[in-house]
Amino acid sequence: MNLQSLRQHYLDGRLLLIDKPVGWTSFDVVKKIRLSLKINLGIKKIKVGHAGTLDPLATGLLIVCIGKSTKKIETYQAQEKTYTGTLTLGATTPSCDLETEIDKTWPFEEITEAEIREAAQSFSGTILQRPPAFSALKVDGERAYKAARRGEEVKVPEREVHIETFDLTRVELPEVDFRIVCSKGTYIRTIAYDLGRKLNNGAHLSLLRRTAIGDFEVDNALEPNAWVAQLQAQRKTVGNETL
Repeated sequence: MNLQSLRQHYLDGRLLLIDKPVGWTSFDVVKKIRLSLKINLGIKKIKVGHAGTLDPLATGLLIVCIGKSTKKIETYQAQEKTYTGTLTLGATTPSCDLETEIDKTWPFEEITEAEIREAAQSFSGTILQRPPAFSALKVDGERAYKAARRGEEVKVPEREVHIETFDLTRVELPEVDFRIVCSKGTYIRTIAYDLGRKLNNGAHLSLLRRTAIGDFEVDNALEPNAWVAQLQAQRKTVGNETL
């Protein structure tokens, strides 16, 4: 394979499985990959997109499509997602996760594990969910989180989502570990918040990892810098041909 054929390999369409680190936005990953293709392969213009946003504080599987494979983004977005994580009872935050500070607390010591499991079961199936104000969804033409960060009241419309599985894997109050399999568009932060309300308490998401999208698993993914190193190795194998 020469440099030209390696370039064409990506232009014709590649699907990457990326393990997004904490602190990175999904766009950070896309930008890193696009820039690496430009620097290492001399591709000045190429389509790069992801199939489903992960919040900056979340980690895990991000499907990145390159070149002609970007035409399939909606297909990948529509697939079921699997998450693991931790929610913390007894406190809420405006963003429903740790992006913002705790704004209200409740005593949680009287809540039983049986009550938590019963509340979690009520989320199974098709439910109505109101996404958090701190989200990338547009309200009146603007990203909701922008207005929320200005301290403005934002009410995102409810929408229907499907929760296939909501398993509790550890209950050690105030922490509750979970595994959720759900449809496209489900906000796990909102599930944490709504579970707290169901228990006449409060809750927020304190840890989240996406482990699968359809049949694609995070165990087969690379962190962004590892993928860049792999690309650089590919570049070296084609010799010193001028970019």
